[in-house]
Amino acid sequence: MVNFSLEGKVAFVTGASYGIGFALATAFAEAGAKIVFNDIKAELVEKGLAAYKEKGIDAKGYVCDVTNEEQVQATVAQIEKEVGVIDILVNNAGIIKRIPMHEMTAAEFRQVIDIDLNGPFIVSKAVIPSMIKKGHGKIINICSMMSELGRETVSAYAAAKGGLKMLTRNICSEYGEYNIQCNGIGPGYIATPQTAPLRERQADGSRHPFDSFIVAKTPAARWGTPEDLMGPAVFLASDASNFVNGHVLYVDGGILAYIGKQPQ
Repeated sequence: MVNFSLEGKVAFVTGASYGIGFALATAFAEAGAKIVFNDIKAELVEKGLAAYKEKGIDAKGYVCDVTNEEQVQATVAQIEKEVGVIDILVNNAGIIKRIPMHEMTAAEFRQVIDIDLNGPFIVSKAVIPSMIKKGHGKIINICSMMSELGRETVSAYAAAKGGLKMLTRNICSEYGEYNIQCNGIGPGYIATPQTAPLRERQADGSRHPFDSFIVAKTPAARWGTPEDLMGPAVFLASDASNFVNGHVLYVDGGILAYIGKQPQ
């Protein structure tokens, strides 16, 4: 029988107080995993703990900046001491800045790269030694459509997510022999607080132009939901995917397969 169970596994999902990270952690909990998460601010961690409690999930939350290597190493050591060795890591924490490239400062570009690419490197580096000792581990990087495609105003985000796709492949290449699988999930356009501005109705009640554009470009003819990512994440976190490595699973409603409708 295919084993999708996460019973007894410790899953660390970064930035999982809300949104996609919260949905994935909830799915892992339903599959039997113990949930730990972090966020950069104490109030976000408290908000997350309350949300998990409301769902009946006994999660542990830690205040930690994924770009700070000392904090990450200390947090991982604390998790190992208080909960257990991390079996599943999801590098979910991330930001986006929608600024035309010629108007973006180098500092703004670096901030996006630091959180979206350096962060996954720092956290993965912290958990890999114990995964090697245990003889098994799962790392899931939250990639993006922008791991494959470009678009106006997201130069830093696309650069980071393209880099994260290659980091995913390299972790697979370097640590696959230790029975560590590193894969990515590439969400399509997902309805979250982060993308809410792109779905706001206009003053006349019409759809936001970008909202209309995405629905037209998606064969499923809708935005995705965080729930659409739950099954793929459980698959990649479970023993069902033990021979899947270095892969990015795009959960995009078909966008990458579709050239779009012919103009009328």
